[in-house]
Amino acid sequence: MNSIELKPSAHVDTFSRDRLPPMDQWAQMNVHYHSYPDRLNVAVELTDKMVERGFGDHTALIGNGRRRTYKELTDWSNRIAHVLVDDYGVVPGNRILIRAANNPALVACWLAATKAGAVVVNTMPLLRKAELNKTINKAEVSLALCDSRLLDELQACLPDSAFLQQVVAFDGTANFDAELDKAALNKQVQFDAVQTSCDDVALLGFTSGTTGEPKATMHFHRDLLAIADGYAREVLQVTPADVFVGSPPLAFTFGLGGLAVFPLRFGATATLLEQAPPTEIISIIETYKATICFTAPTAYRALLAAMDDGADLSSLRCAVSAGESLPQPVFDEWQQKMGKPLLDGIGSTEMLHIFISNRLDDAQAACTGRPVAGYEAKVVDEQMQEVTRGTPGRLVVRGPTGCRYLNDERQARYVVDGWNITGDTFSQDEEGYFHFAARNDDMIVSSGYNIAGPEVEACLLGHEAVSECGVVGLPDDERGQVVSAFIVLKSEFAQSAQLTKAIQDYVKATIAPYKYPRRVIYIEALPKTETGKVQRFRLRDVSLCQ
Repeated sequence: MNSIELKPSAHVDTFSRDRLPPMDQWAQMNVHYHSYPDRLNVAVELTDKMVERGFGDHTALIGNGRRRTYKELTDWSNRIAHVLVDDYGVVPGNRILIRAANNPALVACWLAATKAGAVVVNTMPLLRKAELNKTINKAEVSLALCDSRLLDELQACLPDSAFLQQVVAFDGTANFDAELDKAALNKQVQFDAVQTSCDDVALLGFTSGTTGEPKATMHFHRDLLAIADGYAREVLQVTPADVFVGSPPLAFTFGLGGLAVFPLRFGATATLLEQAPPTEIISIIETYKATICFTAPTAYRALLAAMDDGADLSSLRCAVSAGESLPQPVFDEWQQKMGKPLLDGIGSTEMLHIFISNRLDDAQAACTGRPVAGYEAKVVDEQMQEVTRGTPGRLVVRGPTGCRYLNDERQARYVVDGWNITGDTFSQDEEGYFHFAARNDDMIVSSGYNIAGPEVEACLLGHEAVSECGVVGLPDDERGQVVSAFIVLKSEFAQSAQLTKAIQDYVKATIAPYKYPRRVIYIEALPKTETGKVQRFRLRDVSLCQ
């Protein structure tokens, strides 16, 4: 039974606290690892308090062609908070949905809504009416703030929605030419932020699940600071001199942490890209001398290739890889060319951010690292018994953050015996380091052998002809499943039976022969999520339709 006693809420609208999971379904949480006052508003900590500490003239955000200092960000978010409360009647606890690409205007809206005591729901710009409706209905959102360039899909939700009452446009291009901006220009730059409880819900993070009903993860004000005071402080060792760049959307907790919470917590600078292909990331690194990069392994492969064409990435002091397991060939090439850490790690929307990671002075290939300070993890069997070192099993974790699904029976499946079950297969070596094998549903069982798809992918990436690949198990009458590789070839190679055999022979010679892909399918591009994860379920669907 969990013994956490929540501090009194400041929410007038008690929707979120009323829909927290039953306390006996919570993970055991190390809430005292980081010490926070009972009254805590994370947006104030990241803006007003930073100005008080002397960071007012430091650059907080770079995006859409201009810089914004901490004082400018503080003042602008305070003006918007006034509009939300004075003009739109927002009360603490109301849910506010925000729709925009990664830009400073989105960050200002998120901070403003949080200062007003609202519970923020950040959404990706690619979502359509049907997907937005699910989010609106789940969170019972009545007010949405939307980049004026992305209004259509949200406005289409209005006529039939039982909850959404108003969509207010803001100017994502920073020209202040939209309804919210014009109203904010007439407001005061001082705002008495709601003194929310450290245990009040500040953010609903919707999972990027591929099918079914979306899950909303509930994160408190203290959770948002805990990921910065844990991972960003201990692992990344962020300083005010750092400049962040990356590709994950702020709508995902990985992006919100890496491109907003982390830099703002330490007086550093975040550069924000509405579109973040590798060419744009390179441009930001070269122009603003970025020091910390957040992106997926596939993007790091592109950055490495660009270095051969003269790209200057020398300002980076470290790079963070997440979303997919970091293949050893990418790690090795980065070390060879950069001589600086490329940190693999694992996090989840449920846990808010990364909870196991390599370290700047202790990064290994094919290794996810050790738990972030305050977290503990182990590898267990189906009965939740810890397995012997080196044996693959289910990864479970607990620490300062943990899974809280909004009014969802799936809570009882994610948290068992006080541990968060991440859905990943890992092993732990004798030295205590964790090694990723596969997502539990990415394990391929072929002729009685358990084969981790990511291991085969990492092997394939070592072949000279392979640019990208995804490996899944496809149904087979004889073997149950057959290892199947979807391969994107480098431009100088053409598919042929001879090349297929050469690739298969390479795998047989590099890892255990039974793991080689019996099926090889060449495709133009891999299906991916916004964060760069390969959508293996789509590979399975595509193949079954062939």
